[in-house]
Amino acid sequence: MAVPPRNRLSTEQRRALQLLASSPRGATEEVFVLAHGFSCDMVAGLVLAGLAALVTERLRADGPTINVELVMITDAGRRALESVTARRPSPRPPEA
Repeated sequence: MAVPPRNRLSTEQRRALQLLASSPRGATEEVFVLAHGFSCDMVAGLVLAGLAALVTERLRADGPTINVELVMITDAGRRALESVTARRPSPRPPEA
């Protein structure tokens, strides 16, 4: 998958970044792909473009410590998302 220019996001990429922006701790790649229907290639494209990052978090819950890979939005991803939403006109009519 080609890396998109920073100011051009597909609908799927914008939806993925919006989901990540609303998830302060990120999302596991499995949940991101399986539950939300994003492709691994699209996630990899966001990471390669610097709009998202894979972060390894160590967790322990009454047993051995496990490593969990999380997909998190980066500052560049937030800026790209803000620039896309700032250019889109509101579907609501202006209030008088």
